[in-house]
Amino acid sequence: MDYKEIDTDVLILGAGGGGLRAAIEALSKGAKVVVVSKSLLGKAHTVMAEGGIAAAVGNVDSKDSWEVHFSDTIVEGVYIGNWRMAEILAKEAPERVYELERYGALFDRTPDGKIMQRAFGAHTYRRLCHVGDKTGLELIRTLEDRILHTEGAQMLDETFITKLFSDGRRVIGAMGFSMRTGEIVVFNAKAVIVASGGLGRLYKVTSNSWESTGDGIALAFRIGAVLRDMEMVQFHPTGMVWPPGVKGLLVTEGVRGEGGILLNAKGERFMLRYSPTKKELDARDVVARAIYNEIEAGNGTAHKAVYLDITNKGPAFIKKKLPAMYEQFKEFAGVDITKEKMEVAPTVHYFMGGIEVEAETCRTNIPGLYSCGEAAGGLHGANRLGGNSLADILVFGRRAGFDSAEYSKGVHLERVSKAEIENEIGRMSSYLNGNAESPYPLVEELRTTMSEKVGIIRNENDLNDALSRIRGLKERSKAIGVAGGIKFNQGFMTCFELDNMLTLAECVVMSALERKESRGAHTRSDYPKKDRGYKLNILCRFEDGGVVLDRKPIPDMPDNLAKIVKEEVY
Repeated sequence: MDYKEIDTDVLILGAGGGGLRAAIEALSKGAKVVVVSKSLLGKAHTVMAEGGIAAAVGNVDSKDSWEVHFSDTIVEGVYIGNWRMAEILAKEAPERVYELERYGALFDRTPDGKIMQRAFGAHTYRRLCHVGDKTGLELIRTLEDRILHTEGAQMLDETFITKLFSDGRRVIGAMGFSMRTGEIVVFNAKAVIVASGGLGRLYKVTSNSWESTGDGIALAFRIGAVLRDMEMVQFHPTGMVWPPGVKGLLVTEGVRGEGGILLNAKGERFMLRYSPTKKELDARDVVARAIYNEIEAGNGTAHKAVYLDITNKGPAFIKKKLPAMYEQFKEFAGVDITKEKMEVAPTVHYFMGGIEVEAETCRTNIPGLYSCGEAAGGLHGANRLGGNSLADILVFGRRAGFDSAEYSKGVHLERVSKAEIENEIGRMSSYLNGNAESPYPLVEELRTTMSEKVGIIRNENDLNDALSRIRGLKERSKAIGVAGGIKFNQGFMTCFELDNMLTLAECVVMSALERKESRGAHTRSDYPKKDRGYKLNILCRFEDGGVVLDRKPIPDMPDNLAKIVKEEVY
């Protein structure tokens, strides 16, 4: 197979909000930048963050401050998040929002013309700066417009990366192929930023689109990057349930933020029992478990769901504040949410875990390798606050872009060796075998296993069963293949995705087995209480072809931050 080579200072994997913001910053520092996207430019999972950007600008609640935002982030991360990342996020998010506005983002407005903010689960104040219920889409539109009008940006969409390369000291590049042309591409790069998103497609029911198979995280892991908090999987409380074709599609928290209430099939507002004070606006893990428990207790609908009702707000309010939700239910379910209740149930939405990074720079433990956004772990701890994901990609996308550009000025460009290129071409060729086992049944078995055994409520027997199944699938995956060539061959790409998904599924399950307590999004029925002994991070390393776990104590906060956060209760 022939291949072409592209040389660059900074290679960015992923064209979501984190990748684009990193590219804008790196370009502004004079770096040569290439952005590679698995899907079409503009089609990133960022668009599914609909409710808003968390930033303590204080336009609606003047008492809000970075200190309160910081505290909310630490507390809802159940005290295992990276406190320095939380501090940086809380302090810098307001300027990143105003910067986005200067780029051209059209936010909703207060009567006096300021950026409007709405309430969201577990935020002390109304903090989410929003554009109706299409905030993520507006963020992507704005950043995409900015970068397309910036000289020097090279964008390669529908290009799938199969391998990262290291010379033993630092990252030196990557390799992949164009899905449109079938062309193999080798990237020689001084720095690489992994901004390729999470791994929600490990599960059958998820708000994530097809791209979210954890590719960048797995590639970084295989060249030595440390992963953290991989057991922490966020189930968004409200995903669509009916019809089956849209099961899991996100119903934004903005519905509850604007006054929507949850009812079981008996018409009871059950959150009054589970969370009398915060009710529907408690943390996502709390609300998701409450919905799960109601359904398990037989109080769900015929479709194993509960109702979300905002009809009391009236048609004009709903169509103005929640236009995407109105259109989504009308088109897909034939439901008019101005008159009828929505059926909802928990859906896999976000991974708090990911590649461990340094707070100030987004550097990993491998020189030249960076990560930001959902691919990076640390900020969110055991549970992510709604709206912090969009703030995260803006704040740390900028920092990753800045430091990678500065780093690239001080190193020379290494070239990926021909021997390594030929080895990877050989691996690619091995998947082009129409007589081999198809990858699709293995993907389906993996997703079924994760959904049934590693869901909202976990236990040791289920987790051990899941681990055994995953390792069995790993053995079977050595003999997969598809007919045809590279060009327009979805099955060919699925072979690589399956490899990545199996690697990360093993990390998730092993980490979940290691954490013998219930904390945030990780709930163990056999260890139902939080345990002081697990106020730590579980790390994953790739060693001798397998996963090795380490425990890392949480560093003490400096006194000025510790006094802001309320003491943890056990």
